[in-house]
Amino acid sequence: MSFNIAIDGPAGAGKSTIAKRVSKELGFIYVDTGAMYRAIAVYMMQNQIDIHDDAAVQKACSKISISIAYSDDGEQQVILNGENVTGLIRTEEVSKMASVTSANPAVRATLLDLQRDLAAKEDVLMDGRDIGTNILPHAQLKIYLTASVETRAKRRFLEQQEKGDTHTLEEIEEEIRDRDQRDMSREIAPLRQAEDAILVDSSDLSIDEVVERIKECYREVKQ
Repeated sequence: MSFNIAIDGPAGAGKSTIAKRVSKELGFIYVDTGAMYRAIAVYMMQNQIDIHDDAAVQKACSKISISIAYSDDGEQQVILNGENVTGLIRTEEVSKMASVTSANPAVRATLLDLQRDLAAKEDVLMDGRDIGTNILPHAQLKIYLTASVETRAKRRFLEQQEKGDTHTLEEIEEEIRDRDQRDMSREIAPLRQAEDAILVDSSDLSIDEVVERIKECYREVKQ
């Protein structure tokens, strides 16, 4: 029987970074569900789909194929209709689009079966916003990873600075607050902590400390 770990939490909490480390150290397959949603957002942007037109979005979803591949160095690659879009999915514009499109029922249905089928066959670690509450409700270990808005904004600001982004810290903090509000108030699978999830606040923890905390939780569950 496969073992599933679900890590949920708000934008900028460090889910992807932590999930990649934990999955590698435990020998799990890492599934970046956020990257999948971002790939769909890329398709919508490239094809100028009106994301407020449900019929148009549903039609577009029927033309989308997303798969996961791994480079020689083990890095996850996101393949959209045969094209590697890994380098396109981390911009602020795609991030905003993904936040909106991920609330669409057709978009969520497009990815749900793929994610569950993979989890049924393999030991996987998935991170997102509704993994423990919706995608993998029977995951043996659920983590809710969070951090203060100020901490998350500062982390994102430093990341964007390295990429030459010109957004101010205040703008990023406002965007994160808006993103939290959208994610927590959306009608379909809103962001929330699952009842059986373990809360991990990374505001005052290093990446190494968070990774070790989650590995401790895993060892406790496996006993």
